[in-house]
Amino acid sequence: MNPLLIHELVRAALLEDLGRAGDLTTDAIVSADTRAEALLVSRAAGVVAGVGFAEAAFRALDPDISFAVARGDGHAIGAGDLIARVAGRARAILSAERVALNFLGPLSGVATATAGIVRAVAHTRARVVCTRKTIPGLRAAQKHAVRCGGGANHRFGLDDAILIKDNHIAIAGGVTSALGRARAAAGHLVKIEIEVETLAQLEEALRAGVDAVLLDNMGPELLREAVRLTGGRAVTEASGRISPDTAPAIAETGVDLISAGWITHSAPVLDVGLDIG
Repeated sequence: MNPLLIHELVRAALLEDLGRAGDLTTDAIVSADTRAEALLVSRAAGVVAGVGFAEAAFRALDPDISFAVARGDGHAIGAGDLIARVAGRARAILSAERVALNFLGPLSGVATATAGIVRAVAHTRARVVCTRKTIPGLRAAQKHAVRCGGGANHRFGLDDAILIKDNHIAIAGGVTSALGRARAAAGHLVKIEIEVETLAQLEEALRAGVDAVLLDNMGPELLREAVRLTGGRAVTEASGRISPDTAPAIAETGVDLISAGWITHSAPVLDVGLDIG
């Protein structure tokens, strides 16, 4: 990720936590010249993401802090594994602890959830991608975590690709009309994808020359037929409550992409702790 974006997000989180008067507890108990060493340790198995955010949190309060990474973003870890060793001013370590963990735990959870689906479809050519179902303000961070888990990114926002959904089709009066309007407005580098729910809609979209088709809530048999009909003329994406249990059968239909919203909006947090040595 762009370091400037990391620092911006971390700064906002620290301001939220430290407020107007700073860390009243730590400042009262720990003297300014006290130094400490702490370990960032995983309490469960998973995949690491967000180490850069944790480092930025500590460095924001102590620029001279030592932050030695043992297992960086994208590394698989087990319970008890060391992620990083932190050494420096004790006040900075304690005051930045929660912000560091609030990034590291949830982002590692996203990476771990993504890795679960990636492993489930590793025997196929399908790639796992995320969606725009992200925490407001943290989309870039969560999409980074998806990449750490072995997934790939869908569009980052409404401004980097055209994705025509069912409501767009309803307002436009049909698939052909919606695609025609999109094609007339799109720049030469802008890809166009359309959501289809039936094979008839798929055939209509393919005749119009769409770049990608989102095959929404189709079962494996219907997906297999959709892939056959598409015949490589467009990128095929399957979506609709896909889990590690259901992903293999979906991937085996031959779709190019599997998109899952829950890996960003509902992934369990990976339990990570900070222990003063």
